[in-house]
Amino acid sequence: MTIFYLAIAAGIVALIFALLLAMNVLKQDRGSEEIQKIGRAIQEGAMAFLAREYTLLAGFVVIMAIILAVFIDFDVTGRVGVDRSIPSTAIAYLIGAISSGLAGFIGMSIAVRANTRTTVKAMQGLNGALRVAFNSGGVMGVSVVGIGLLGITILYLVFRDISIVAGFGFGASSIALFARVGGGIYTKAADVGADLVGKIELGIPEDDPRNPATVADNVGDNVGDVAGMGADLFESYVGSIIATIALAAVGAAALGMANPRGNFDAEIIVFPLLIAAIGIFSSIVGTFLVRTGEGASMGRLLWSLRTGIFTAGILVLIGTAVSILVLGLDFKLFWVVLTGLVAGQIIGTSSEYYTSTEYKPTIGIAKQAETGAATVIIGGLGLGMLSTLIPGIVIVVAMWSANSLAGTYGVALAAVGMLSTLGITLATDAYGPVADNAGGIAEQAHLDPIVRERTDALDSLGNTTAATGKGFAIGSAVLTALALMAAYSQVVDLDVFDLLDVDVLMGLIVGAMLPFLFAALTMQAVGRAAMAMVNEVRRQFREIEGLLEGTADADYARAVDISTRGAMREMVLPGLLAIIAPVIIGAILGAAALGGMLIGAIATGFLLAIMMANAGGAWDNAKKYIEAGNLGGKGSDVHAAAVVGDTVGDPFKDTSGPSLNILIKLMSIVALVFAPLFI
Repeated sequence: MTIFYLAIAAGIVALIFALLLAMNVLKQDRGSEEIQKIGRAIQEGAMAFLAREYTLLAGFVVIMAIILAVFIDFDVTGRVGVDRSIPSTAIAYLIGAISSGLAGFIGMSIAVRANTRTTVKAMQGLNGALRVAFNSGGVMGVSVVGIGLLGITILYLVFRDISIVAGFGFGASSIALFARVGGGIYTKAADVGADLVGKIELGIPEDDPRNPATVADNVGDNVGDVAGMGADLFESYVGSIIATIALAAVGAAALGMANPRGNFDAEIIVFPLLIAAIGIFSSIVGTFLVRTGEGASMGRLLWSLRTGIFTAGILVLIGTAVSILVLGLDFKLFWVVLTGLVAGQIIGTSSEYYTSTEYKPTIGIAKQAETGAATVIIGGLGLGMLSTLIPGIVIVVAMWSANSLAGTYGVALAAVGMLSTLGITLATDAYGPVADNAGGIAEQAHLDPIVRERTDALDSLGNTTAATGKGFAIGSAVLTALALMAAYSQVVDLDVFDLLDVDVLMGLIVGAMLPFLFAALTMQAVGRAAMAMVNEVRRQFREIEGLLEGTADADYARAVDISTRGAMREMVLPGLLAIIAPVIIGAILGAAALGGMLIGAIATGFLLAIMMANAGGAWDNAKKYIEAGNLGGKGSDVHAAAVVGDTVGDPFKDTSGPSLNILIKLMSIVALVFAPLFI
C-alpha cells in the first residue's frame, strides 16, 4: 500500500506545483491597456470555444456512459458474465472524461493569460520571456500527470479491478480525440485563412491587426495546441499505466515470478504507479534548470530545454534502480524503463533533426522555395516520408528489447518509462503556442521590432519542440496501443492472431485503411472551414472601407465564430469513426478480426502520423527561416512559395497527424473495454 500512498502524494505535489507555477505567471506584468485588450480578445474567444465544445461533448459522454452501464456493467446481453451492483465502468468513464477535459482546461486557462505577460517580458529580454512561457507550459505538464496518476490510483484502490479502471482510459481517450480534432480544425482554418489572404494576396505581415482572422488564429493556437495536446498526452499517460497493470500477470510469468492474479497490490502490478510517481518528482526538478542567455542561438535555446529533460530522465533512472532493489524485483525492469526513455528521446531528436532550421533538411526545403510552391510541397512530402525511417526502426528495436526482457508487460512498461518525464516534456511543447501568441500580440500592438524578433526565436523553437513532442507522443502511442491490444487478446483468450485466417486478414485491411480515412476526413474538414474563413476575410477587406489602410477595425468576432462553427460541425464524424469501427468489426467479424484491425491501424497510423507531423513542422520552419531574412526574406516570391507549403503543412502537423496517435489508442482501448461482448 506504500506505493499507492506515494503515487497519491506525487499527484497532489504535482497539482500544488502547478498552482505555484500558475501564481508565478499571473503575478507578472500584463502590459499596457492595448496589450491587455488584445489578450482579453484571445482569452474570451478561447473560453467561448471550449465552452461550446465541452457542452457538445457532455451529451456524448452521458450517452456513452449509459451504454457502458447497460452492456458492460449490468450485462443485458448475458455474454459478459458480469452483473455489478453499481455501474462501475460507466463511473470510471465519466471520471476519465471529466479529468481529460479538466487537464485541457487548466492548461489553456493559464496559456491565454501567459501570452501578454510573455510579450511584456520579451520587451525586456529573451530569458524572461522563455521563463514565463515555459512556466505556463509547466502548469499544463504537471497538471496532466498529477490528475492522471491520482485518477488511476484512486480508482484502482476503490474498485481493485483494472478492467473497470480501463473505463477511465476510455473516457480520457474519447475526449482527447474530439478535443484534438475540434481544436485542430479551428486553429488551422483560421491560420490558413489568415495566411492565404493576408500574406499572399495582400502582402501584409503575419498577425497584422488589419487581418480579420488574426484573433481567431491566436485563439486557435490555444484550443488546438494547448487544450488539444494536453488531452492527447493525458490519455497516452493513463493508457500506458492501465495497459501495464492489465498485463502484469503475463509479465510476472515472463520474469519467473508467481502469478499475481487476484492480488491487486502485488509489487509488479503497482510498479508502473511507482515509476510515474518518480517521474513527477523528477520532472519538477527538471523545470528549474531551463534557462538561457540574451541573444541565444537556436541551438542554445534547444539545449536550455534539453538540460531540463535529460536531468529528469536521469533522475527517473536512478529512482527506478533504487525502487527495484528495495522491492526485490528483477533488475531487467530497469533496462525496460531505460529502453522506453532512450527510444522516446531518439524519436524526439529525429523529429527535431527533420524540422529544425539548425539542420539541413528544413533549410533544403526553404531553398526549394526558390523554384516555386510545387517544389516546396514535393520536398516536404519526401522529407516527411523519409523521416519515418528512424522512428520505425527505433520502435521495432524497443519492442524487441522490452519483450525479450519482460514479455508483453515489458512493452507496456517501456511506454510508461517513455512517458515518465511527461511533466517536463509536455511543458516544452505547450509553451510554444504561448510564444506564438506573444509574437502576434507584439505585432498587433505595434511594439518595437526587437520584441517580435525575440518572440519569433521562441516561436521557432516552439515549432521544433512541438514536432519533437508530436514524435514523442506518437512513439509512446504505438507502445501503449500495442500493450492495450495485448491486454485485449488476454481478455478474449487469443494467444496468436492467425494471418492466414480470412477474418483476421479482413480486419487487418480495414484497420490499415482507417488511418487514411480518418486523415482524409480531418484534412477535408480543415479545407472546408478554411474556405469559409478565406471568403470571410476577403469580404471584410472588400466591404469594410478603410480596413486595408488601417483606419477601420476588422470584425474579429465574425471570424472567430466561423472557425468555431466549422470545428463543432466537422469534428463529429471523425470522432465517432474511432469508437464505432472497433465495435462493428468485433460484433460482425469477431474477436480475432478485431485484433487484426488493431494491428493494421497501429502500423499505418504510426507511420502516417510521423510523416504528417514532420512534413508539417519542416514546412512551417522553412517559412520562418525565410522570414528571418534568408533567401529574400518576407514579401519575396520565395517567401510566397514557402507560405503555400506552410498552409499545406498546417493541417498535417496540427490536425490530422497528432490526431492519428489518439485514433490508434482509442480504438485499442475501445476494444479492451468492449472485449467481453466479442467472445
